[in-house]
Amino acid sequence: MSDHLRIVRGDATPEEIAALVAVLAVRQAPPSPPPPRRGRTWRNPARRMRNPLVPGKSAWRMSALP
Repeated sequence: MSDHLRIVRGDATPEEIAALVAVLAVRQAPPSPPPPRRGRTWRNPARRMRNPLVPGKSAWRMSALP
């Protein structure tokens, strides 16, 4: 047995000790970072805006169209 784990009472089987070590190892592991968030372009409010007007020939007609 190692110095870090000591069973004070009872008779633990090797399987029980292995289960205890596995649980303690999981609890001591650093948390995994959250997955990166992807941009959601389908709900971006800028999509509902119309394209900018470009000055030029027939620009006055395009200003009335959505």
